[in-house]
Amino acid sequence: MPHRDTEVKQTRSASLNIQGLDCADCAAKLEGAIQRMAGVTEAQINFAAAKLKVVFDEAVLSIDEIIGTVTGFGYRASEKTENGITAVFKLSGLDCADCAAKLEKRISSIKGVSSAKVNFSTSKMTVTHSVQEEEIINAVRQAGYQAVKHGEKAMVKTWRQQPRMLSVIAAGFILVFAAVLDKSGSNDSVVTALYALVMALGGFHVAKSGFYALKSMTLDMNFLMITAAVGAAAIGEWSEGATVVFLFSLGNALQAYTMDKTRSSIRALMELAPPEALVRKNGAETLMRVENIDIGDIVIVKPGERIAVDGTVSGGSSAVNQAAITGESMPADKNAGDSVYAGTVNTHGALEITVTRKAEDSTLSKIMHAVEEAQAQKAPMQQFVDVFAKYYTPAVILGAAAVAVIPPLLLGAEFGTWFYRALVLLVISCPCALVISTPVSIVSAIGNSSRNGVLIKGGAYMEKLGQVKAIAFDKTGTLTHGRPQITDIVPLSPSFSEQDILTLAAAVEKWSEHPIAKAVTAGASEYSVQYSENFRAFPGKGAKADVNGKTVYVGSVRLFEEAGQSAAAHEETLRRLEEQGKTVIFIGSANEIFGAVAVADTLRHNSSDAVQALRKTGITHIAMLTGDNRRVAEAVAADLDIDSIYSSLLPEDKSSAMKELKKKYGTAAMVGDGVNDAPALAVSDIGIAMGVAGSDTALETADIALMADDLGKLSYVIRLSRKTLAVIKQNITFSIAVKVLFIAGTFFGFVNLWLAVLADMGASLLVTLNGMRLIKKV
Repeated sequence: MPHRDTEVKQTRSASLNIQGLDCADCAAKLEGAIQRMAGVTEAQINFAAAKLKVVFDEAVLSIDEIIGTVTGFGYRASEKTENGITAVFKLSGLDCADCAAKLEKRISSIKGVSSAKVNFSTSKMTVTHSVQEEEIINAVRQAGYQAVKHGEKAMVKTWRQQPRMLSVIAAGFILVFAAVLDKSGSNDSVVTALYALVMALGGFHVAKSGFYALKSMTLDMNFLMITAAVGAAAIGEWSEGATVVFLFSLGNALQAYTMDKTRSSIRALMELAPPEALVRKNGAETLMRVENIDIGDIVIVKPGERIAVDGTVSGGSSAVNQAAITGESMPADKNAGDSVYAGTVNTHGALEITVTRKAEDSTLSKIMHAVEEAQAQKAPMQQFVDVFAKYYTPAVILGAAAVAVIPPLLLGAEFGTWFYRALVLLVISCPCALVISTPVSIVSAIGNSSRNGVLIKGGAYMEKLGQVKAIAFDKTGTLTHGRPQITDIVPLSPSFSEQDILTLAAAVEKWSEHPIAKAVTAGASEYSVQYSENFRAFPGKGAKADVNGKTVYVGSVRLFEEAGQSAAAHEETLRRLEEQGKTVIFIGSANEIFGAVAVADTLRHNSSDAVQALRKTGITHIAMLTGDNRRVAEAVAADLDIDSIYSSLLPEDKSSAMKELKKKYGTAAMVGDGVNDAPALAVSDIGIAMGVAGSDTALETADIALMADDLGKLSYVIRLSRKTLAVIKQNITFSIAVKVLFIAGTFFGFVNLWLAVLADMGASLLVTLNGMRLIKKV
């Protein structure tokens, strides 16, 4: 029997940056073309981030062939690699495409540079290297150009740096000149030649992309426009064809600009952390690239500088503006032992920071990775629109063909008239505005929230949050601080003042690690605490120690009863404090009770305001879940105006409570710490973790993460999500309404080609600008 060797797949995954991707429908068409390439097993384009992730068989296909397909569609692609540092340089003086190619070759030849890509249209150069950036900048300077180092102020682009825009502007001037000659009755051949020149100047890139789309068995908007323009020329409507090409090219340029503005709101976050930091090693201070800084290194941060790494303060004290990470408006005081994050700003004092994470693992890097992944996650509305567009474009082409053929053949109508109307139908039916309506809104909203200390993990969660009717809060650590604090000091003997009772209690409790003991010692920190010895703990009851030669007891009623001291006279004080949800400890000797101290897990300062703000957003039911007993839970709920209380809950009980809320109210969110409340967060429609800056687990598991312990962000993000839903619905409704109106007008002969393209591109620009409103704080 013949033997055939088993074919071995050489699967590889690659990530490509794509330049010039300004149309969501085009991105979908490009994605489809890549997916159909032999050897490709998976391809996904993140339109918002302009990135392509592809999995392919290297035995069948090369990365260069994939890049070639992207290039054929009219875009530029470059592969992200791990071979060294990837840096972006902004160039000036580059006004020649051939010169750009030569510069690219020159930089690539530098020893230590593994790749260099020059994007002539944007005057940007991406270099993967292991050499000093100054060496690259000097090489650019020697070639006769200027390069701005990564992180420095960007240069303003001139018209010479934008050849596409230049060709569009030239086409516009020629179109106006040709129209004037046309109206004045000039030679037809001259006017026709000018219109043809407009089509060539404005439509070159469009035609190139449209042809490659057709070659890849993909019909995109470029193909539809060129078909309409060529068809117009074929029936002698040169002015119409030229106007279509010019308006479409102009619209593309403007849309590219607005999309770049949207993306820049995310890119700004990526540039927060400085590329270098001052590191102390072996007694010397050296400026090092952050990629080369190791865990345990000491980084020196001067006043006014941005912190480049995640770490712990090991020397100095200052206030740090953490707005980039947590969204907090006020700087946070930092002293020895406190955590700091890359991308934050040291305001006044010098800090020595011990590095706790590599640059690629910093909180800022994780946030950016999460934001990028969130942009790639499609909301249900967007998924519907994408599926709709997939079948819509072929249907439009078939419909246009029917419009051109059926009336002349079956009704005896004039072919030229209906052929022209078919061309108009092709133009007006482009799905650009509809396809871009959702992603531009989602990207803008995610960028807005990330700048304000709220990380939303995808468009689906953004959309779902806007539908939430009920919210459940974990109590401890969410509505409250999560640690007991002294609330009352009650003298029960005329010989002892509040200070006496507190310092005596602290003298005993300073030896204990119990949370209540820590609350007592923290409360007495401003006083001088007496020396104590012979400390002994009684688990579950309290402790005792000798203070100034006398044995002092600190603990529950049971501890004193076992020591032979009755607390019956103080039963009313005990009952009153416990009814308020407080834990009471007595301080005294075997013969007398001196006083009592009450401790409780106190509410966060803004919990009440946050709950009221949630009601104003339209939340109809607010619940509290806690493992504490009913009495403690009711005391907290009374201060917060909570609708329902679920007390004495185990983790699995919290899950059951969330299921009950979902069944009753349809859509319910859970707010917790992201770790202990994991089962309930998983069951909820939206899991919201708070105070997760620096917490890997919460960042990875939560649907929405509040980077700071600020419940006030909840009402903000719900308002943002509901506004986002409203904007998406506005965009979709507007896009469909424009299509229906102009398609109807086409059949009655009210719409011509140039008006159709103006309506199509105008609708795309309007929905883009409407979505960009979400960049601003709500």
